[in-house]
Amino acid sequence: MKRSAVFLDKDGTLVEDVPYNVDPALLRFTPGALPALRRLQALGHALFVVTNQPGLALGRFDHGAWQRLEAALHRRLANAGIRLDGLYHCPHAPGAGCGCRKPAAGLLREAALAHRIDLAASWMVGDILDDIEAGQRAGCRAILLDVGHETLWQPGPYRTPTFRAKDLPEAVRHIEAALLTEQVVA
Repeated sequence: MKRSAVFLDKDGTLVEDVPYNVDPALLRFTPGALPALRRLQALGHALFVVTNQPGLALGRFDHGAWQRLEAALHRRLANAGIRLDGLYHCPHAPGAGCGCRKPAAGLLREAALAHRIDLAASWMVGDILDDIEAGQRAGCRAILLDVGHETLWQPGPYRTPTFRAKDLPEAVRHIEAALLTEQVVA
């Protein structure tokens, strides 16, 4: 049986955006992120992080540094009572033509296949329209955190969010309300 998931962008959505940061000491969750994730988990959603990490291809940091940051993220979430079902990253530079770099949907599809996720019942939450496009290309509903990180506002058929939220807690309240509405209708 498949289950629903919430896919979260890392930088600017789950954690404060510090460009090319792989130093666990600089890892800071966005305001309200931990209680919001606990609520999603209580609602039964699997939790995944999907993130572009071009710093790997550009030589800003190596795979060992990335793995240490990933381990620290998992550990800090676990210490807060949150189980992250997976963290998927694209190591390629912009323009590399891969299928995993957002706005492509490869990371979400890979996670869905590996973890039996129903993409149509799932959500993507991110702070730029490339996140929204990746989610919608995968078949998810998508929430844009309107926190000032999107600067291009390039329109496209997959770039209109299902909902715009001021922060991650508001996005989670919207997901919960949608779930309740779906249960009433069913």
